[in-house]
Amino acid sequence: MSFKRASFLVDGFNLYHSVRRASKELGVTTKWLDLKALCESILPSFRPQVGERIELESIYYFTAYAYHLGDPDIVCRHKKFVRCLQDSGVHVEINRFKYKGIVCPHCKKAIDKYEEKETDVSIALKLQELFLSDACDIVILMSGDTDLAPSVRLAQRFFASKYIFFAFPAYRKNRQLARLCPGSMILKPKHYSRFQFSNPHILPDSTSIYKPPSW
Repeated sequence: MSFKRASFLVDGFNLYHSVRRASKELGVTTKWLDLKALCESILPSFRPQVGERIELESIYYFTAYAYHLGDPDIVCRHKKFVRCLQDSGVHVEINRFKYKGIVCPHCKKAIDKYEEKETDVSIALKLQELFLSDACDIVILMSGDTDLAPSVRLAQRFFASKYIFFAFPAYRKNRQLARLCPGSMILKPKHYSRFQFSNPHILPDSTSIYKPPSW
């Protein structure tokens, strides 16, 4: 029986804000998310559009550590989560926050601001790389960011035999992107609560990684 290979490209911050809201609305923990288990669970949703069985090929998670916030605990919690992702087989690509000084339009004072700007470019490039190298047949973008639209259009133009879908994080569906990639789906808050790492998560070397108490 033939099958198609699927790769996920996950916008870490887009997903995080969705998971954070879901946690508040559900009143249960959702931040300790087992991303691989979640991705595997939604693959059948795309089979009607593809017409064949779909197998998970790879997952790429794009994020950045918020050192600029000056709170070591925030970075520590994030790094614990990243270690769990990597242990489950997820490829993690770390970008960075960029400083951007702005002027308040009201008080005219200079304001320090940091923006995570590399993720969109990294995802866009990875999409092209995966198709150029024939590393997969399907790319599923877990994001609702319209900045990804140009890269999607380019890939659709040059790789007509490939498939691109969005798995929109809960509360973050974008109509423009949904029209661009028919057959896309929306994650529900219950998806997050259903797929959580064990606590503690045990690494192969017997190291125990505990879920942060605030999560």
